Amino acid sequence: MFRDRQTAGRSVAALLERYRKSDAIVLAIPAGGVPVAAAIAEALGLPLQVIPVSKVLFPWTTEGGYGAVAFDGTEWIDHEAVSSYELKPSQVKQAVDEARTKVERRSARFSSGKGLAVGGKTVIVVDDGVAAGSTMRTAIAALRKHGAKRIVVAVPTGHERPVKALRKLADDIVCPDIRGGMRFAVADAYEEWRDLSDDEIEALLKR
Repeated sequence: MFRDRQTAGRSVAALLERYRKSDAIVLAIPAGGVPVAAAIAEALGLPLQVIPVSKVLFPWTTEGGYGAVAFDGTEWIDHEAVSSYELKPSQVKQAVDEARTKVERRSARFSSGKGLAVGGKTVIVVDDGVAAGSTMRTAIAALRKHGAKRIVVAVPTGHERPVKALRKLADDIVCPDIRGGMRFAVADAYEEWRDLSDDEIEALLKR
């Protein structure tokens, strides 16, 4: 569907023209959301900030999650998944602690986190895709706490179930590539998709 994250960002930006040079802020969920958000912010003439949110990962994977922790400590756990996979309380605690440590590190490095000023503003929250939706769900919850006036979810690709759930939580959602089926991976929508380091994120933000 998309050559890379930058191309995907430009495609999403074309569907967000009503926000061009408005008072909206583009918020990127690291890591994969940063190049997408940078392309959106550049195309629409909007400011870009990072909103650190990290998945609470299953112990056997570095991608699949069952919850998330946001920049202000807000957390969400899918307790049905915890029960279904028979995760122990100690495993959940360890995964939450690891996610929180990652968020704190990125908050400090990217000058974001608790200093994020979104009260009364429209925010466009960007990631490179929505698989389970836990990261975006947690970001929305945190932004509501901080008084965001209008929350727009903007992602290039997503699975139909979490996208439908996010519609009930956000004020608007833009997702040009919605997919169904039993198997879904964000990477499947991209010709070029890889993990990004914190150094690469920082370079994108500086540019």
